[in-house]
Amino acid sequence: MSINTAHASNGVLIFLVERILIYYDGVEIEFEGPPDVPQFKGKKRGRLYLTTHRVIFNNKDMRDSMQSFSLPFRSMRDVELEQPIFGANYIKGRVVAEPDGNWTGEAKFKMYFTHGGAIEFGQAMLRAASLASRNRPEQPPPYGPPAYGNYYPAPPPAYAPPSDPYYAWVPYQTFPTAPPENTVYVMEAPPPYPGIVPDTAPYPPASNAHDTFRQDSQRYANPLYIKNMMLTVPV
Repeated sequence: MSINTAHASNGVLIFLVERILIYYDGVEIEFEGPPDVPQFKGKKRGRLYLTTHRVIFNNKDMRDSMQSFSLPFRSMRDVELEQPIFGANYIKGRVVAEPDGNWTGEAKFKMYFTHGGAIEFGQAMLRAASLASRNRPEQPPPYGPPAYGNYYPAPPPAYAPPSDPYYAWVPYQTFPTAPPENTVYVMEAPPPYPGIVPDTAPYPPASNAHDTFRQDSQRYANPLYIKNMMLTVPV
């Protein structure tokens, strides 16, 4: 996990060829982390993104010292879905720091879904993490932090629901809303860790992207409802 590496110009910052699968506006997150990392203090409220490579949080409070965090699937540990009798469902687990991620050590987290959707988001996250782990090479190269450099507005294929049936497991019925187009930015660096699709090519031309989005938003998956689940991503 890295801190303050996934936001730009009041929006979310993604890697080249990375695709946003789910956008959720209304998450609350709490951390228990090293006492020498002030960014973990206090409850965080904002937007959550499930992508082909990770989970991203963008804070709505511009005064908070944690404006964003990036949580690659490989950094997650012991993720569980909780369904209390009273209160919103939430996801909890542990995360470990990435090299050059602006902190060190590990932390616990809880993600509260104030408008519902914790089960569906957790199920999709579980599936994405499993697919990404299959694309991890047997002898992965040493991790190198990306050179963030320049960034630019992302084309719609980076955040509009894809028409490819490969993504039929994504619960667009529960999460039909894409992030506003003027809030997604893409950097020139590729992801430094595997995603759900091996050897992903750059985004295709997007001349009909808006029409494609309207059509694809009608395509609904059949999400699996489960009472409890646990995720441990291979390292």
